[in-house]
Amino acid sequence: MRLRNYFFVLLISFIGFSSLGADEVSDDMLDEFADEMIIEEKCDPFSAYNRVMTSFNDTLWVYFFTPVTNGYNAVVNEEIRTSIDNAFNNLYFPVRLVNNIFQAKFVNASEETGRFVINSTVGVLGLFDPAKSKFDLQEHKEDFGQTLGFYGVGSGPHIVLPLFGPSNLRDTISIIPDSYLSIIDYKKRGWFTLTDAWDEFLATKLYEKTNNFSLDNDKYEKIKEDAVDLYPYLRDMYEQYRDSQIKE
Repeated sequence: MRLRNYFFVLLISFIGFSSLGADEVSDDMLDEFADEMIIEEKCDPFSAYNRVMTSFNDTLWVYFFTPVTNGYNAVVNEEIRTSIDNAFNNLYFPVRLVNNIFQAKFVNASEETGRFVINSTVGVLGLFDPAKSKFDLQEHKEDFGQTLGFYGVGSGPHIVLPLFGPSNLRDTISIIPDSYLSIIDYKKRGWFTLTDAWDEFLATKLYEKTNNFSLDNDKYEKIKEDAVDLYPYLRDMYEQYRDSQIKE
């Protein structure tokens, strides 16, 4: 039983690292952030706690998930991994659609709908992205944290969630409503989801994130190379990135 619980912790920790996932942080953003560090002091009442959680997540990433991802990289062709990532991304369409509508971004919502229809049919259940390559329909990622920020709700104090990585009070609360829109998330709620039990949900998310990180598993190491002090660097990067998303 203890072994099973420990593996559960590892799964959740790996899933949590997605808050700064490979497809979310570009090289240009890293370079820009390194040149324009946020200097002003921030209200950080959970700093001591956050540092402990950051250290724990970093250790787990280095000694467990990096070898796992590298092994997966060696076995599965990059084109296959890219198609799998496309398919997972396609499944998050309801989250993007609803939050674009909530923010009155109706053109973006219609573009998201067009992407979903084309990629789910011509793109073979989202394995390919002809909506972008053939029709130049761009993705518009929005979540409930961005929706709250759009209407002026502040981020609140920064929180490194136990095993879930960088976040803040607003974004942590927003996980709940977004989960009810996700086709992947497990909920006893009376409509279709891909997973019917928590173990299926965790296994699915583990595979999704393993595949996602495998496409650019050097990104986190680049972040660490640029950081003099890892925790405040990740904190400021996360908050700056979320602010930029809200302002788009």
